[in-house]
Amino acid sequence: MQIGDKVRFLFETGGGIVKGFQGKDIVLVEDENGFSIPMLIRECVVIDTNEYNFEKKTVAPKKEEPKKPAKTTVTPLRDEEDDFEPEVTYRPMERREGEKLNVALAFVPVDIKQISTTIFEAYLVNDSNYYLSYLYASPTAGGMKLRAQGIIEPNTKLFIEEFGREQLNELERVNLQLIAFKEEKNYMKKPAVDVELRIDTVKFYKLHTFNTDSPFFDEPALVYEIVRDDRPVRQVYVEADDLKEALLQKKKEDSRPRHTPQPARKQKADNTIEVDLHIHELLDNTNGMTSGDMLNYQLDVFRRTMDEYRGKKNQRLVFIHGKGEGVLRNALLKELKSKYGSCLSQDASFREYGFGALLVIIK
Repeated sequence: MQIGDKVRFLFETGGGIVKGFQGKDIVLVEDENGFSIPMLIRECVVIDTNEYNFEKKTVAPKKEEPKKPAKTTVTPLRDEEDDFEPEVTYRPMERREGEKLNVALAFVPVDIKQISTTIFEAYLVNDSNYYLSYLYASPTAGGMKLRAQGIIEPNTKLFIEEFGREQLNELERVNLQLIAFKEEKNYMKKPAVDVELRIDTVKFYKLHTFNTDSPFFDEPALVYEIVRDDRPVRQVYVEADDLKEALLQKKKEDSRPRHTPQPARKQKADNTIEVDLHIHELLDNTNGMTSGDMLNYQLDVFRRTMDEYRGKKNQRLVFIHGKGEGVLRNALLKELKSKYGSCLSQDASFREYGFGALLVIIK
C-alpha cells in the first residue's frame, strides 16, 4: 500500500485515496469530501494503484504451497472439484426407544379461543428413528382424494394441511399409508402400514376435545394414534343406531336375572313334584338384584310351574319357601287366591319340611 493508492474499507462502508501513514499500522485515507480518516492498514484493501507512484520492483510471484485438505469425517463417493464442500444436512438424533414405530395424526386449532370459527392445522407426528414415506388421503364418491404426500424425517412433526369447518365432512374418514426406512445405514424392515381412521368431526366444535398434555405440542391438540409400537392401531367402528340398540338390549338384560336355570325339581315316589324356591337354588348369581327383584323371580318360577301342571288334575306340587319372615309364603298364598282359586293348598308335611313348604293340589 502506497500514497496515492485507492482503497476500500473492509469492515465499514467507504474508502478513498491514501494520503499518508502514521506509524506502521495506521493509514490516512482521504474520502470524497476531503476528510482524512485514520484506519488500520489491515482493514483496508487496495482497489486501484496510482500510476504516478515511484517505480515498483518487479517481484516474481511466490509459489503457493498446496493447501492441506480440511479434516472431515465425510468421504466423497466420487471425484469433485477442489473447492467442493459436502452439504451439511440435518440428521435428527436417534433414540433407543425410537426403533419401534410410533406415529400419530394431530389436529391443532389455530385460535383455540375462537373454537367456533377458527381454522385447523393437520400434522403427522413421527416418533421414531425411521424416515416415513407417507400418503394421506380421504375417500370420495369416485375413489380417493390425495390430501398430502411426501417423506417425514425421524422424530419430527410435519405440517400436512390446513382446513376450515366447511371441509370437515371430507375428513370423517381418512387413510394413511406409511413405508419406513433409514438413510445411509442398515435398519430393521418394518411392515407397510395402511390404516383407515374415522374422525369424530363433532369434536371440532368442543373446546375440551383438544388436550394440552400432548408431548408433541405446546398448544391444545386432538391426537389420533396411527401406529403404536410397530402395530397399526385399529379402531372399532360403532354406528349410532347400533350403539342405541346395544344400550337398550343391555338395559333389558340388566333387568333380568343374571342366570335362569330350570328350578330345582324332584319327583317323589307318589308323583308329587317338589320345587325348591330358595333363591340360591334358582340363581347362580344375584349381584345387583334387590330383594324385590328376587321375590319377583321366585313368583315367576311358581307361576310357570303352576301353568305347566294346570291341566293335570290331582297333581300334587310342593313349593319349598323356607321359614324366614313369611314374605314369600304370603306372596304364594296371594297368588293362589287371585289366579289359581280352584286349586287346594295347605302346609306341606311338617315331618319333612317343618313350616317351610306349601302343598298345592291341582283341581
